[in-house]
Amino acid sequence: MQQNNLFDISNKTFLVTGATGQIGKSICKYLIQYNAIVIGWDINDSDDKVENVDYFKVDITNKKDVDSELKKYYENNIKIDVFINNAGVSTFKPFEERTEEDFDWVMDINLKGTFFCIQKFVKYFDLFKQKDAIILNIASFYGLISPDARIYTDCDRKNSEIYGATKAGVIQMTKYFATHLASRNIRVNSISPGGIFNPINPQGSDFIKNFSYRCPMQRMGNVEELLGAINYFSSNASTYTTGQNLVIDGGMSAW
Repeated sequence: MQQNNLFDISNKTFLVTGATGQIGKSICKYLIQYNAIVIGWDINDSDDKVENVDYFKVDITNKKDVDSELKKYYENNIKIDVFINNAGVSTFKPFEERTEEDFDWVMDINLKGTFFCIQKFVKYFDLFKQKDAIILNIASFYGLISPDARIYTDCDRKNSEIYGATKAGVIQMTKYFATHLASRNIRVNSISPGGIFNPINPQGSDFIKNFSYRCPMQRMGNVEELLGAINYFSSNASTYTTGQNLVIDGGMSAW
C-alpha cells in the first residue's frame, strides 16, 4: 500500500458521540476536513456546529434510543465504518459530598452509555452483514493514574474518583471487545488524553502552572494533539492494531 493512502479516511462514515463538546467538535472538524462522512450524536444542542456534520440528539444511556437511531441509519443503507465513543462527563465535588445521583450520572454516561453504543453497533453490524469496522473509545490518563490533588489550588474542577474509575472501565472494555470482536473483523482501541487546555473555559492559572510542573513536557496538551491518533486508529495504518490504549499526556503517566 502506498504511504499516501495509508492514513486516508476520506469517504469513511464516522459516528461521534459527545459531538458538540470540546474534543468531539474538534474530532468532527478534523474528519470533515479530510472528506469523511460524519454523524454527530449529543444529548445537548449547540449553535456552534461543524458544517457538513449530520447532528442528532441521542441519549446514549437509553438503550432504545441508541438502537432506534442505528436501525434508522442501517435501514437507509448507511453503515458506520468508525464508531467513536467520545461522550463523557465528570463530577467535581469533593468525594465526601458525592451523592448517589452524581455517581450514577457519571457511571451511566461514561460506562453504561459506551457499552450500549458498542452493543447496538455490533448488533446492526451483524444484521446487515458488514465486513469490517472500527470502534475507538476516548478514555483518560486518569483511568491509569490518580489525579494529584496538590495541583488544584485555584481550580474547582477537582477530578473525581468515579471519573477515573469509569475511564479505567472504558480501557478494560476496549480490551474485552478487541478480543471478542476480532473474529468479526472489528478493531477496538482507545485513546487516553492527559490534561487538555480549554480555551473557552480556561483552567485556573495556578492549576496550569502546577500541572505543567508535574508534566515532563512542562505544559498542558491541546485538543488538536489528539487528532493524529484518531486518524491512525481510523485508517489502514492500524490494520493489525487492536486492544490498545494510546496515552497522549505529555509523559505525565510515565513518572
